[in-house]
Amino acid sequence: QVRLVESGGGLVQAGGSLRLSCAASGRTFSRYALGWFRQAPGKEREFVAGMSFTTYYVDSVKGRFTISRDNAKSTVYLQMNSLKPEDTAVYYCAASSGTMSNWPANYEYWGQGTQVTVSS
Repeated sequence: QVRLVESGGGLVQAGGSLRLSCAASGRTFSRYALGWFRQAPGKEREFVAGMSFTTYYVDSVKGRFTISRDNAKSTVYLQMNSLKPEDTAVYYCAASSGTMSNWPANYEYWGQGTQVTVSS
């Protein structure tokens, strides 16, 4: 069982930066593939970034967002730079005991989400 708790969301102007954190419980954190998803109002949940042995990003955030993990702290991060209004969404971290995937159904554990709002 893994419990995930996100933090770091907020309101930022376009062009600004935020760093999201996701703290995980459990002693086997290093074994999980991790992902960040986001969901804007009226839209489906969208894969943003993921990592296991490698990292993967959706095209719309490549070069702006960076996913990283600190296994000693059981924490995964999403550094978001050059934010745009279209990045506004609730951001969720997720953990999978399988392989890293951009498909939400592949992830067994989810955080509660943190709101990111980018003003123009």
